[in-house]
Amino acid sequence: MHIPDGYLSPSTCATLYAGSTPFWYMSLQKMKRRLNTQAVPLLSVFAAFSFVIMMFNLPLPGGTTGHAVGVGIAAIVLGPWGSILAISVALVIQAIFFGDGGITAIGANCFNMAIAGSLVAYAVYRLIAGTAAIESPRRVVAAAIAGYSAINVSAFFAAIEFGLQPMLFHDASGTPLYAPYPLRIAVPAMMIGHLTVAGLAEMVVSAGVVAYLQRAEPALLKATAPGASIAGEAIGWRSTRPLWIALALLLVLTPLGILAAGAAWGEWAPEDFSTPAARQQIAASSANQAPPAHAPAGLQKLATVWTAPMPRYAPPILKSAQFGYILSAMAGTGLIVLAFLGGAWIFSKGRA
Repeated sequence: MHIPDGYLSPSTCATLYAGSTPFWYMSLQKMKRRLNTQAVPLLSVFAAFSFVIMMFNLPLPGGTTGHAVGVGIAAIVLGPWGSILAISVALVIQAIFFGDGGITAIGANCFNMAIAGSLVAYAVYRLIAGTAAIESPRRVVAAAIAGYSAINVSAFFAAIEFGLQPMLFHDASGTPLYAPYPLRIAVPAMMIGHLTVAGLAEMVVSAGVVAYLQRAEPALLKATAPGASIAGEAIGWRSTRPLWIALALLLVLTPLGILAAGAAWGEWAPEDFSTPAARQQIAASSANQAPPAHAPAGLQKLATVWTAPMPRYAPPILKSAQFGYILSAMAGTGLIVLAFLGGAWIFSKGRA
């Protein structure tokens, strides 16, 4: 679901950057008062959780792969604005340092996953959970449906963006310049895998974490349960320690994320369009319609706009893919924590 550079036209990218900017601004305005020693741990751990959970690729129908996002549980614990900020930071770091999602497509990826995903997850959770008590099983069900709804809305938006490209941007002969497949192929190709596998993964993650927090740290669920009275210490680094321990376990397990074979739909490298084996995989996941013989001209041009230091979570200096994956996960987590600590420091200086 991470749209790479070259699959969206510059005007599409600019439009989605513009559409995302008001939400980024509002999330910063809403959260900057909380960017202190109490809010930073929560924002950091859920942004890092999203970063790491997206590294666990799952096999999808058609030979492609997908992943959960963690946006459901982020919206439930942090609220919509905190979730927009946390998931956006994770996506920006993925794009800049690891080439997972394009630099030109940061606005699109954030709009789809961080913004639309957070707002949908929050709305669905609040609607279904209602005024149920923090410990109510109804909140677990609400979390499951919220996570499932959020990731599928995100995938649908990405499919629409992919599918509009050949309709709007092509050369004089009608050859697509960017993403090559129209809506009638892009929408089913994206949605089947997310409705059946990736959505279920997001459902399990959201419901499982809420069920755990109901027992271990119910105060973390108070933000999206208005009127709930929860006694407990202020949220800080110490109270989020169990979450960091769970995150550390996920870091160790990240090599499992490279077991699933195949690229995600719409995330093919330019050279895949002229490689026989890759072309077969692309066609098999795209209603058996063969891709262009070569990468579309605009895609090929924009694909080289940025080279990440650790592309595809594989640091060039390491020969072991498994160790490189773990190292990338650790580096990404560290960068996320530094980003929020730096933001807190900047805002504290501004207030002073």
